[in-house]
Amino acid sequence: MGTWGIGPFDNDTAADFAVDLDEAAAAERVPMIRRVLERAAAGAEFLEIPEAERAAAAAAALVLAQHPAGGPSGSGYGPSEPLPPLPAELRTLALAALDQVAGGLCELAVVWDEAVDGPNWRRGIVRLRDVLDPPLPPQGEVLFAL
Repeated sequence: MGTWGIGPFDNDTAADFAVDLDEAAAAERVPMIRRVLERAAAGAEFLEIPEAERAAAAAAALVLAQHPAGGPSGSGYGPSEPLPPLPAELRTLALAALDQVAGGLCELAVVWDEAVDGPNWRRGIVRLRDVLDPPLPPQGEVLFAL
């Protein structure tokens, strides 16, 4: 079927990645996520759709692992097995991977930019980024005068 929605797990590649995570031994799940994120974050000349879909799913899995009450996946196609605690440095790697996924040298971004739901897909990527790296709130008061 390919892609059926804008969520990070709403495509065959990402749904298969979620199943692979569920079927992997607990000790293999973190390395699987790390490899996917490293490949996407490496800044290859052109990031192809399957690698980008896996990277968005890996970032979403990271978010889901950190926020078990929900998270921004919005889909029942993500991992169903609990993920082990994930190292904090994967957050930085996930951010770099998402930047590549949303960039101009990514086939998935190009395809979504031509689609009607493209703006919604981009908002989903931004939401994932915001959970992984929340924007700093504005400072309300001056702490000291110069």
